Amino acid sequence: MSELITAELVDLDLSAETKDAAARALAERMVTSGRVTDLEGFLADVAAREAQMPTGLDGGIGIPHCRSAHVTEPTLAFGRSASGIDFGAPDGPADLIFLIAAPAGGDADHLSILSSLARHLMDESFTGALRSATEGETAAALIRGDEPAGEPVAEPVAEPAAEPDAEPAAESAPTPFRIVAITSCPTGIAHTYMAAESLEKAGQAAGVEVFVETQGSAGFKRLDPQLVADADGVILAHDVEVRDKERFAGKPTVDVGVKAGINRPAELIAEVREKAERGEVSAPARAGVPMDRGADATDRFATRLRKWLMTGVSYMVPFVAAGGLLIALAFAIGGYTINKAPSVAEHFIWTESTSWAALLFQIGSVAFGFLVPVLAGFIAYGMADRPGLVPGFVGGALALTINAGFLGGLIAGLLAGAVVLAIQRVSIPPVLRGIMPVVVIPLISSVIVGFLMFLVVGKPIAALQKGLTDWLSGLSGANAIILGALLGLMMCFDLGGPLNKVAYAFAVGGLANPNEGSLKVMAAVMAAGMVPPLAMALATTVRGRLFTKAERENGKAAWVLGASFITEGAIPFAAADPLRVIPSAMAGGAVTGALSMAFGCTLRAPHGGIFVVPLIGQPLLYLLAIAAGTVVSTALVILLKGLRKTPATGSADTPAPEDAEVTVAA
Repeated sequence: MSELITAELVDLDLSAETKDAAARALAERMVTSGRVTDLEGFLADVAAREAQMPTGLDGGIGIPHCRSAHVTEPTLAFGRSASGIDFGAPDGPADLIFLIAAPAGGDADHLSILSSLARHLMDESFTGALRSATEGETAAALIRGDEPAGEPVAEPVAEPAAEPDAEPAAESAPTPFRIVAITSCPTGIAHTYMAAESLEKAGQAAGVEVFVETQGSAGFKRLDPQLVADADGVILAHDVEVRDKERFAGKPTVDVGVKAGINRPAELIAEVREKAERGEVSAPARAGVPMDRGADATDRFATRLRKWLMTGVSYMVPFVAAGGLLIALAFAIGGYTINKAPSVAEHFIWTESTSWAALLFQIGSVAFGFLVPVLAGFIAYGMADRPGLVPGFVGGALALTINAGFLGGLIAGLLAGAVVLAIQRVSIPPVLRGIMPVVVIPLISSVIVGFLMFLVVGKPIAALQKGLTDWLSGLSGANAIILGALLGLMMCFDLGGPLNKVAYAFAVGGLANPNEGSLKVMAAVMAAGMVPPLAMALATTVRGRLFTKAERENGKAAWVLGASFITEGAIPFAAADPLRVIPSAMAGGAVTGALSMAFGCTLRAPHGGIFVVPLIGQPLLYLLAIAAGTVVSTALVILLKGLRKTPATGSADTPAPEDAEVTVAA
C-alpha cells in the first residue's frame, strides 16, 4: 500500500487564486501519481462535497475532501498559498490547503490516519511547522508523522486519548462535570475528528471531562452505556443523522452543526452546563429530522420540509408499486369492469380467469388504499419519530374519508408532526414521562388532528383536490402537451431527487381516483423517467470513447434500469459531468412527456417500465415517445461531451459511488 502523501503531492508555492483552481492543481498531482483516474469526475465529487458546507477552518486552513469512485487509494495532497485562498472560513482565507481523497470503499487503516491528521490540524506547532517547511519531502514527512513538528507529535491514532472506561477518580476528589459528545460530518473524514479534538481540548481547559464518539469513516466505537447514563450533559456536533440518538434522551443537550464543534467548543461546553443548571433536558430523540447545518432559519425549515415529505413518499412507494401493479394486472386479465366484481371471499371460481382477476384487483385495492395513510403517517414520523405515527395514520385515513385525497394526506402528516412536536415541548412531571409516548401523545394528538381535518382544513383541501381532478380530466390539446413537457423536465432534473419525487407523487396521487387526465399524467411521468438512463446507455454504446471505462460499464446496467423505470440509473453519469448530462436528460424528458400527452397515452400502473406496456393505452406511440426522447438526450450529451478539448478517456474500473442511492420511485 502506498504512502498517504509523498513529496510529489506537495506544492509549497501554490499559485491558485480560487478554491476550485486550488483543488484542480492538487488533484492534477494525484492524477500524475496514478491515484485519481478521472480528473473531471473527481473534481465534480469535490465540488459536490464543497456545496454541502464550506471546508475552510479557523487558523488559515482549507480541507476540501470527498469520497469518489475515481480514487484508487486514500490520498492526501498539500498546498501552501502565499496570498491565501477563500474556503469560507470565518476568519478569512486559508494558506494551508489539504485535499483529501478517499475511495468509495476506503479501508479503515488509511482512514484512521486521515482522521489523525484532522486532529493534528488543531495543534499550532504542527501547522506552524508546515508554514516554515522549505522542502516538499519535509512537509510530507510532517503530515505522515515521520518527523516531529516543534513539540513531539503523537503517532497517528483514530480514537481520542481519553477512554470511556478509565478508572474513576478517588472518592475524596470532587466529581467533575462530565459531557458525552458525538461528532460527525457528511464525509466522515476531517470535520468529524477535528471537532472531537477541539471539544476535548476545550474540556481540559474548562476542567470538564469530555468523552467523544466520532461517527466517522474509520468506523466508531460506541460510548460505554454507563458513561452515557452518568453524563451530566450532551453535545451533538453533526451534519448527518446521529446513530442511536435515543441514548441521550432526557439529558441537557446542545445540538449544533459540526463546524460549531470546531470553532466554538468552549461556548458549547458553557451552554450545556447552563442547561444542566436550569434542569433543561432534551425531548425524546427524533429520527429522520434534518440536522442543523448552520444555515439561517429559512433554509433550515426548507431543508426539514423537504426531508419530511420525502420520508413519507419513500415509505409510500412500495404500497404504490404493489397495489398499482396488482390493479393493472387485474384490468389486463379481466377488463376494466373487474372493479364491479363481487367479493372473492363470497364468490370465487378456481377455473375462471375473471375470479383470479377479481382477486388481484381486490388485493391491489386494499394495498393501494394504504397510500394516503402511509404517506401522512411517515411524514409525521419524519418530523416527530414514532409518536407521530398514530396521529399521522389517523389524519391520512380521515383525508380519504372526507375525499381530500393525496393533498389531504400531505397536510394531515404535517399537522400530525407539528402537533406532536408541540406536545413534546410541554414540561411534564418525571412520573408521567413513561406513558407520554404510548398513551398521552397518541390520544391528544389524534383528537387534535381529527378535529382539524374534519372541521377546519379538510373541506377546503377536498375542494382543491376535486378542482385538480376536474382540471386533469379536462386537459386536452396544448395544455396537456405543456403539462407533459413540464413533468418530463421535473422527472429528469434531479434523477430521483425531490423534484423527481414531487412529479411522481403527483401522478400517483391521481391514480387513487383515476380518470382520463390522471392516466395520461401517469403515462407521461413514467415515460420521461425512463429516458435518462436509456440515453446514457445508448450514448456509451454509440460514442464510447467520450466516456470512462467505469461509465461504459455503468452504461450496460443503465439499459435494464431505464427499461425498468429506475431514473437513478443515470446518477453516475450526472455526478461525473452534471453540466452536460442533466440538461441533455431534461431536454429528452420534456420531449417524451409532451409526445406522450399529445399521443393520448394512458397508464394505470404506477411502475414497471416496458414490462407493463401491454397495460398502456396507445402502446406503440408510447414507445415511440420514449425512443424520441432517448435519441434527443443521446444526441445532446454526445454533442456537449464532444465539444470538450480532451475526451474523458480515463481507465477507471471502479463502480459508481456507493452512496448513489437507487430507489424504485423513479
